[in-house]
Amino acid sequence: TVHYQNSYFFYGNTLGFMGGYAGSSHNLSCAVIAGKDQDMQRDYWYSTSRHPDQLESPEQVGRQAAERTLRRLEARRLSTRQVPVLFEASLASGLIGHFVGAVSGGSLYRGTSFLPDSLGQRVFDERFSLREEPHLPGGLASAPFDDEGVATHPRLVVNNGVVEGYFLGSYSARKLGMRSTANAGGSHNLIATPFGGGFDDLLRQMDRGVLVTELLGHGVNGVTGDYSRGAAGFWVEHGQIQYPVHEITIAGNLKEMFRAIQGVGTDVRVRGSKICGSILVGEMTVAGE
Repeated sequence: TVHYQNSYFFYGNTLGFMGGYAGSSHNLSCAVIAGKDQDMQRDYWYSTSRHPDQLESPEQVGRQAAERTLRRLEARRLSTRQVPVLFEASLASGLIGHFVGAVSGGSLYRGTSFLPDSLGQRVFDERFSLREEPHLPGGLASAPFDDEGVATHPRLVVNNGVVEGYFLGSYSARKLGMRSTANAGGSHNLIATPFGGGFDDLLRQMDRGVLVTELLGHGVNGVTGDYSRGAAGFWVEHGQIQYPVHEITIAGNLKEMFRAIQGVGTDVRVRGSKICGSILVGEMTVAGE
């Protein structure tokens, strides 16, 4: 599938602000179905960029989609166990998204966040940092101002595990007695600082556990932080992928998961406004047979 979009965002208000900016996006994706005997599996790959010449080639996208699908054949189920879980980069951004949701204005002033009053508090492992870069050249979420015309600026959101900023528009900021952080409409290029090495390094550090390459369902409670998702991926022993697994559930609590992050890989993928490598969580419950 090939998709492209050119757009122009314009905003004006009664305070005299008028401004706009152009944007573009190009996407190339491929989904593959493979079968062996009675087993059938499906997977995909994609490439997204502001500029078409920065996309992966159609051959690269197709090859990745085919390889990802073929290696899922003859998947097994697992017995219930407590093990580390490595979220591949394309899924790890979802963990960042759950954090953003919890420290966004609407959740905070309504009292529906599992991270209330977290400003200045250590929420993540002390090696974890997250910054917002709204002026990143070519960034999929770059913008000179937010959806209310408030000028954006680079900032540290999490510094060495400590929350240093919320995500607020003008309304939620007033409700909380704070100032807008120029996040009306969402976040702008959130970058998780890598630590712990590349993907293979995180596999070796995990030693024995589950590499998750697909998540199913929406079992996340934004009020309590309880996390339970259907998943598929691979069983890992001695830091090496052993065989594919499916029909499992991974469960934990996001507050505990954030503190248990043991690595953010250098295998960075861009997923909308999130720029993140694979994330290793020290321990979760994996339920299967």
